[in-house]
Amino acid sequence: MSQESILVVDDEPDIRNLVQEILVDEGYKVSVAENTAVARKHANSKHPDLVLLDIWMPGEDGISLLKDWQSSGSIDCPVVMMSGHGTVETAVEATRLGAYDFIEKPLTMSKLLVSVKRALEAGEKNTASSLANEIVEMPIGSSLPIQSLRDQAKKLAAHDNVLFIKGEIGVGKKYFANFVHSLSIRKSKRLLALNEDNFNTREPAKQLFGTEADEIISPGLLESCKGGTIFISDVANLNEQGQKILSHLLQKKQFRRIGGANAQKFDSRVMVATQSDLQAEVKANRFDDELYFLLNVVPVRIPALREHLQDVPELLRYYIDFYCSKENYPYRNFAIAAQNRLLHYSWPGNIRELKNLVQRLLILSSSDEVSAEEVEAALEEQSEDQTKEVSNDKAAHEDLYQLPLREARESFERSYFLYQLKQVGGNITKLSERVGLERTHLYRKLRALGINTKES
Repeated sequence: MSQESILVVDDEPDIRNLVQEILVDEGYKVSVAENTAVARKHANSKHPDLVLLDIWMPGEDGISLLKDWQSSGSIDCPVVMMSGHGTVETAVEATRLGAYDFIEKPLTMSKLLVSVKRALEAGEKNTASSLANEIVEMPIGSSLPIQSLRDQAKKLAAHDNVLFIKGEIGVGKKYFANFVHSLSIRKSKRLLALNEDNFNTREPAKQLFGTEADEIISPGLLESCKGGTIFISDVANLNEQGQKILSHLLQKKQFRRIGGANAQKFDSRVMVATQSDLQAEVKANRFDDELYFLLNVVPVRIPALREHLQDVPELLRYYIDFYCSKENYPYRNFAIAAQNRLLHYSWPGNIRELKNLVQRLLILSSSDEVSAEEVEAALEEQSEDQTKEVSNDKAAHEDLYQLPLREARESFERSYFLYQLKQVGGNITKLSERVGLERTHLYRKLRALGINTKES
């Protein structure tokens, strides 16, 4: 029996009750609302899979509610509009605003059920597509450290504890978190990636918890991830305020919207990562000791690539296949001599450095095989780039030191995002993955820094 939940919003009790009876008989779970205020409460507390929304109602009409939902992102399910006074213009307007379908009253049972079925199927496809677009990479390799890591991931996925992931920059801490999430009972829900910007802002509670005023509810990031997993990229960078918020969430398992009267249940698994020594941060009084003990329940360390160099050939094959299928690059093998050179390289940037090197060589190589000479030239160029960047950074930092803190940070962030934007060719989806920011937050950040993505 289908367990999808449907919210029916209509001011006429006869229609409300009739639609509810029909849908309940079909096996759906149905809630009803007589106006937009009640509809908002239901949508935010019950998270329906589909909304049937009447257009003409006393007070605020359905079109206004649909506009509000679409602009605020309060719901992520299909909306089917209903009206007894429908016109072509009204139907077009509803569709333009994001409604999945428009059905006229008087409702016929067949029309209603067909529309409901199609809308629910569309909602499922959108969810599946969203999950499919997430890159889920299991730890690649046949070495004992990587086999052990995969085994740990399976055990960690079976529980709901806080997961504390440690490792150097570029080892794939976020990918490991995503892999554990993909094996867990929460895999059908989203993994929401957060960083210090979400906690260290002037009003973090508004962004994380949402707001509630005059019966208008704007859910925060935590509610958008209800039932899923929250990943915090470098927990060591949280300031005192951010640490208190995270500590409260882990201990109380609830939060309150700004302006709200009722506590909301915090139903997300928390995974955090860091490249820092948190124990040293605690001793230096830069990190809260109580939060450290809350996080350090299930620690797992991702090994540096230099600790499992025997996996380099397998990693090369994996990323060749990855870029050839995803970016449609011409297929090229690495010569044995080229692989041997990379087996004796120290990989300071770990997996991320290897991945970038493979991409560069696939683009630049003109033959079917990447030679040892090409690899050597790429490594030397990479080393020169890093030296040049350090030199440029030093000069830039000397200029930044003369600015007030806020201006210095803004100047750095603007340069950082312009550089990253250039690296991904202006592609916002790739930029979001590269810098570890949700697209909505990324757009806000770029606008605040005055960066026009179309011109950059």
